[in-house]
Amino acid sequence: MNPNKALWEKGDFTQIAAFMRQSGEEIVKSLGITTPLRVLDLGCGDGTTAIPLAQLGAEVVGIDIAKNLVDAGNKRAEAMGLTQIKFQEGDASNLQGISDHSFDLTISIFGAMFATKPFDVAREMVRVTKPGGRVVMGNWIPNDPTSFVSQLLKMSAAFTPPPPEGFISPMTWGVEDHIIERFGKAGVAREKISMVKDTYSFISNDKGPAEFIELLEKYYGPTMNAVDAAGISGKMEELHSQLLELAKAQNKSADGGTSIPATFMRVTVNL
Repeated sequence: MNPNKALWEKGDFTQIAAFMRQSGEEIVKSLGITTPLRVLDLGCGDGTTAIPLAQLGAEVVGIDIAKNLVDAGNKRAEAMGLTQIKFQEGDASNLQGISDHSFDLTISIFGAMFATKPFDVAREMVRVTKPGGRVVMGNWIPNDPTSFVSQLLKMSAAFTPPPPEGFISPMTWGVEDHIIERFGKAGVAREKISMVKDTYSFISNDKGPAEFIELLEKYYGPTMNAVDAAGISGKMEELHSQLLELAKAQNKSADGGTSIPATFMRVTVNL
């Protein structure tokens, strides 16, 4: 199995996505959607941005490498009575069956950044987007102390074996020079690419930071791998303590819930 597919099917990201709904809706609102509009959501999970897009009237195709998330997305859409959206399996670095210039907007919020071939990802996103359309990405920024997920992944990596030779960190998608280079190779001029730091919040009114970390340890692929490795090395308590301290330090909720803001790089490519 594709190791990336195995990673994201290992847990149940829907448990984490429950904390992401509000910010997903806010990102969609900020896009200034006008219909008719055909949208591709890459690394869509169970529809945190895809479903709000469909609710605004867009025709949406959501693609994710994890079958369990695709199934969950289709189930959510059906329950909401959304007929102009479909979720399907696929790899952001090789969008087989998707014709050139098929979409007005291609979006990927913390999704395509995890695909294994970043130059192929950039090329495919540009290829399937219509001239005059947009590509919008949300990417975590490496080593940013104000990015909860960046710190989470950094901590998790410290407890896991080193990646295989040739591995390209998904965090490189949060570095301006890499973004420019990758879209440049896909034929996009520098002046067509804009980048700005934005904030995405993980929010729950009834689950606090301790419960959030427990869910990450149980259901979020990268953290699950760290838990497995820490269990073998006898460092589980150390890992859990570090993760919990991080969540508590960055939590802004004062009523026992969770409200953790996380800085990310918002990339817009105008084609």
